[in-house]
Amino acid sequence: MRFGVVARRDKEAALKLAYRVYDFLKVSGYEVIVDEETHQHFPHFREGDVLPLEDFDVDFIIVIGGDGTILRVEHRTKKEIPILGINMGTLGFLTEVEPHEAFFAISKLIEGEYYIDERIKLRTYLKGENRVPDALNEVAVLTGVPGKIIHLKYYVDGGLADEIRSDGLIVSTPTGSTGYAMSAGGPFVDPRLEAVVIAPLAPIALSSRPIIVPAFSTIDIRNLSLTREIILAVDGQFYTYLSPDTEITVKLSPRKARFVRFTNDVYPKYTLRLKNRF
Repeated sequence: MRFGVVARRDKEAALKLAYRVYDFLKVSGYEVIVDEETHQHFPHFREGDVLPLEDFDVDFIIVIGGDGTILRVEHRTKKEIPILGINMGTLGFLTEVEPHEAFFAISKLIEGEYYIDERIKLRTYLKGENRVPDALNEVAVLTGVPGKIIHLKYYVDGGLADEIRSDGLIVSTPTGSTGYAMSAGGPFVDPRLEAVVIAPLAPIALSSRPIIVPAFSTIDIRNLSLTREIILAVDGQFYTYLSPDTEITVKLSPRKARFVRFTNDVYPKYTLRLKNRF
């Protein structure tokens, strides 16, 4: 087996644990690759074992950090590589184990005592072209001027679903339903479902409410505020300004995110972390 190791860059404890994981796997006889940014912030890894995330070709990636670190990995790796997340973040909805469980979890992974949890992703097309990363959590269309609302229409499979004046619109996967979409009033969606949440962000009309549609739906978003730029945000990791007339389409991505799990229980972890969030 070949392993990749990625750590949260702004937390020394995560970088030190990454080095311990790297050393444990090397001593155990496995090939291990470390991403460039982890190495830049903790330059103790062997130079020959360092590669950009885009070049990772491994069997598993061990991510030591929070959800943001996992999203960074998902945006930049080119293959559907299973991720084992070790929580060194704030909430860690995407992570599987805590730091004190790291080496026990890695041993179980090596012994084959795990299963793979697959999560849907969303692909965004701008004027028919895909130029942005796939979203594991959400695609957000936001006002380009803070304090100024935008006027949007959105369509589901060609039919007008709503016309809204709001701070923006969030299109979320079940994985992302515990994040930005929930802050906008959306529901928690069991991550085993293949569905999409569409949630207006601070709408003026009380009748504009979040809706849930099948994951295979095509969602078209049109900006009616033709003098105002809008911002497209993907997973809180990628941002770009768009011209007012940009046609935005969101569809189910052909790619999935894959996570190493040791239990089928969804609700105990989610319930605990949702309580911690609020």
